[in-house]
Amino acid sequence: MVVCLPMFSMTRAATAAAFAPAFAGGGVREVYLDLPGHGDSPANCRATSQAVLDTVCAWLDRNVDKPVLLAGASYGAYLAAGIARQRPELVSGLLLVCAGVKILREDRDLPEFEPPEAPTGWLDDAPAELRPHLDAALGHRTSAVVATVLRALESGGPGDEKFQGELQGGADYALPDEDADIVFSGPVSVITGRQDGIAGYADQFRSMRHYPRGTFTVVDAAGHYLPFEQPALLRSLTQDWLGRTRS
Repeated sequence: MVVCLPMFSMTRAATAAAFAPAFAGGGVREVYLDLPGHGDSPANCRATSQAVLDTVCAWLDRNVDKPVLLAGASYGAYLAAGIARQRPELVSGLLLVCAGVKILREDRDLPEFEPPEAPTGWLDDAPAELRPHLDAALGHRTSAVVATVLRALESGGPGDEKFQGELQGGADYALPDEDADIVFSGPVSVITGRQDGIAGYADQFRSMRHYPRGTFTVVDAAGHYLPFEQPALLRSLTQDWLGRTRS
């Protein structure tokens, strides 16, 4: 079984849209979770990343009887890596896509080059308030990719914006062991976008010292929404990871 955790503010429906095509035919059962205060899940914990992680671990304790595969994107990958550090007995492998490594933006090592050229008007259909984010986030810069990302952002339950704001803006947004030098020995795949202006790719490469069975891939023409920008490559890399989890 693989348990999939979402990007910040996104839902299990969006996570399924991102990952289900990559897992198709892989012979693994997929479970998609809404984090507390996200989608249809109530904000039933304190607004800290540690409390969110503990809530996911409590769900795993109740619902699984052996270690599971964990997959996540962005904040979901940040939490998945945290679970592997804190509760390694729950985790048999990690798929970390566009992972958060440093939760505070000012601590991240982000690419400094100009993003690729894009067709005129590629962001015209995006709400004005989202255009700066998408301009920084996307490496495959087309109106079709923008439409796919917008559908994902709008899918699933409404979430609790107050809780999400308190979580993201709070003093305990970072996990307390974010910088811990702990090794996870299971099979890991770390997949990043070369033009990811949100999480970058350099911090993720440095994190590979924690994963002796890890594969690192940086994908050109991909940014922070890599599953929607390069779905065929994500599928290939995911299938490779699934194969390694069985060896």
